[in-house]
Amino acid sequence: MKTSEAKAIFDQLKAEYDLWTSGWKELVRFVAPTSGNFAEDANTKRGQKIDHKTILDNTAARAVDILSAGMMSGLTSPSRSWFELTLDGPQEQLTHNVSTWLYDVKQIIERVFAKSNLYATLRNFYEEMAVFCTAVFLVEEDYDTVIHCVPMTIGEFMLAHDARGRVDTYAREFAMTTAQMVSEFGYENVPQRVQQEYVNKKYNNTHTVRHLIAPNRDRKYGKIGNKNMPFVSVYWTEGHPRFLRESGYEDFPVIASRWELKRPNDSYGRGPGWRVLGDVKMLQKMQKKKLEALDKSIDPPLMVSSKVQGEVNLFPGGLTRYNSTTDAGVKPIYQVQPDLQNTEYSIEKTRKSISEQFFADLFLMISNVDAGKMTATEVAERAQEKMMILGPVLERLKNELLDPLIERAFNICNRAGILPPPPEEIQGRELQVSYISMIAQAQKATGLNSIRQAAQFAAELAQIQAATGSEVLDNVDFDGALREGLAAIGATPKMVRAEEDVQAARENRAKQQQALAQQEQMQAAVNNAKTLAQTPLNTGSALDAVAQGGTPNA
Repeated sequence: MKTSEAKAIFDQLKAEYDLWTSGWKELVRFVAPTSGNFAEDANTKRGQKIDHKTILDNTAARAVDILSAGMMSGLTSPSRSWFELTLDGPQEQLTHNVSTWLYDVKQIIERVFAKSNLYATLRNFYEEMAVFCTAVFLVEEDYDTVIHCVPMTIGEFMLAHDARGRVDTYAREFAMTTAQMVSEFGYENVPQRVQQEYVNKKYNNTHTVRHLIAPNRDRKYGKIGNKNMPFVSVYWTEGHPRFLRESGYEDFPVIASRWELKRPNDSYGRGPGWRVLGDVKMLQKMQKKKLEALDKSIDPPLMVSSKVQGEVNLFPGGLTRYNSTTDAGVKPIYQVQPDLQNTEYSIEKTRKSISEQFFADLFLMISNVDAGKMTATEVAERAQEKMMILGPVLERLKNELLDPLIERAFNICNRAGILPPPPEEIQGRELQVSYISMIAQAQKATGLNSIRQAAQFAAELAQIQAATGSEVLDNVDFDGALREGLAAIGATPKMVRAEEDVQAARENRAKQQQALAQQEQMQAAVNNAKTLAQTPLNTGSALDAVAQGGTPNA
């Protein structure tokens, strides 16, 4: 890639990025004042960005915390397994060697995730998704921890996507000191002005550096080297004819996800943060007006007569001297009587709207349920209904966050040589990921309702069958229904026997029952023979009739 090509791509990304910055800054100001880092605001100290005159009510911030914590624990909890590795095709056909290999690889990836800073990065990722509806972090290879994640906040990155809507281009503009540039890129690769500053020990002078990761369209297949990888990575600074560094990636290192895309050509997402911004502004204004009304009712503006001597003493028990007896020397200009009840009602209604738009009610449902009024089934059904509302964004997170993350981690682990050698049986089969997180199981559990209803309907028909002798239940595959139900609730594959094992167990049980029945018949025959042997003759019994060749009397 040439420097002119990199600059052209960067300028195109910047043109779209500039269209979104005004909206993002509004979200930073009213919803997430500690987030966001825009190049044009680089000189602003982060601690001075929070304006408590603007944010008087933290409902939105609390709702964002609940949503991000719920997504973290529900999708990618660090305290439990949230994914499994499988192969395409029937899972019951997997051999023991293949199942063991898949399990071992999964455990290695989980240990890599736990050892790295992934989970701390994911918490920041979900907060950015909730507010700005676009979140990004980089997954870099690391010698000590295998992977290292570089979190990003809004304003620090620019994106573009391919024809299928998958993000494949990333750029950023950031500041580096002279010392950092020399340390990162080498003295011989930095511009002459930076070299001179380094020689003169002006280490803290800052410079603007640009970084671009994009598909390597000049790649020559069969040629090796980090400049001939599928994705190119270049750093440069304005006024320097050469790249500060040019390298590449085997796979796209940027994990970028959007809440939803309103238009196919959008590179950035929209969602709860954008929808709730108007409510948040209105809530802050209502809180400000309420406080002003309370302040005026408690400490109203005063009208002071010219007869008052000295200053008005407004402290409790204070004395203000007055030189006349006709009129009051100090009195309120007007009386303020705020309608606090209706004001609080409007505020609470707005708060509820904000919380609902951030799905806080979904993740707090269980803790807010009155156990005496709702059964566990009702709670599950309501949770499943709300999960259906989150369905589209969860599917997008699967495609843009979870799948690329596990694929990137697997490739890095494979290149690092820490994965066990794969068995020959998996040749030609595609590795797939199955998710078993709490939210994934809740989504799957929506299918349990239909299974329960079918089972109840079958039970009703069973009563009809018992009364009429009908064989209508032959139409129901109870084995299949059980397998579907166990899969919906997240039962592990080890819990479910293979179909051939089930058939063998049933055949063995049938043989045992048949042998037991034969044994009981033989025992009955022996008992009958013994009884006959002990029965005396010539007593008029049935045995006498048999012995005489007759037929026993009924």
